[in-house]
Amino acid sequence: MKYLLERTARGVLEEFARSNVLLAFDFDGTLAPIVAKPDQAQMRPSTRERLQQVSRRYPCAVVTGRSQADALQRINQIDVWDVIGNHGVEPGSASEEYRALTRSWLSELEPVLGGLQGVRLEDKQYSLAVHYRECRDRAAVARLIRAKAAKLSDARIVPGKLVLNIVPRTAPDKGTALMAASQRLYCDRILYVGDDVTDEDAFGCAAPDRILAVRVGRAARSKAPYFIRSQREIDALLDVLLEARPGVAEDA
Repeated sequence: MKYLLERTARGVLEEFARSNVLLAFDFDGTLAPIVAKPDQAQMRPSTRERLQQVSRRYPCAVVTGRSQADALQRINQIDVWDVIGNHGVEPGSASEEYRALTRSWLSELEPVLGGLQGVRLEDKQYSLAVHYRECRDRAAVARLIRAKAAKLSDARIVPGKLVLNIVPRTAPDKGTALMAASQRLYCDRILYVGDDVTDEDAFGCAAPDRILAVRVGRAARSKAPYFIRSQREIDALLDVLLEARPGVAEDA
């Protein structure tokens, strides 16, 4: 992987910025720091200000595992062009079929996992998230969650950072949803920034000349060819994007 903000790689970022590009970002761990309690996640004021400016100069999207309603609440008053929730399901593929699946999974998992210390089942209507960040023995609990989730019908398991996501097997993933968004917004290229296993589908959704995939934090097995060192560097990346398109008034 190459560090995106060094001089030689930064030229690639600037070249993408000058093209007909869609900017897309994951939320947790990318636009906002990871926190112990996911309900408390929010962008730093500096990131919020920069994202608002960037969204006035580029088509922008947020692609997140959170429900669309949850994500909209956290980016309120920022004029992004698209918000894709539930790992690619919302809004276009949200259906009662997926909602019914999620309810059935919840009814199977609650009796087993609901009483475990530090485990929280999050019902996002079209997917489930099983959080275990606050468990004492995370490894043992993770094994138990995986074993139980593997027995669920029509489920795809997407691991995250101390969370296991359970999504409908036939639902679109982040990559599919991202490509659809780029077509809907008439963009030829994509810059996508994410931080987790859940973002790998997006990193590999198009040929390298069409997508600039950037991972927050270096990882040897990632499909992303570029990285930034930490979530705090998202502001520096946004600054480069602003510098690449300076011709829009900030109060427009």
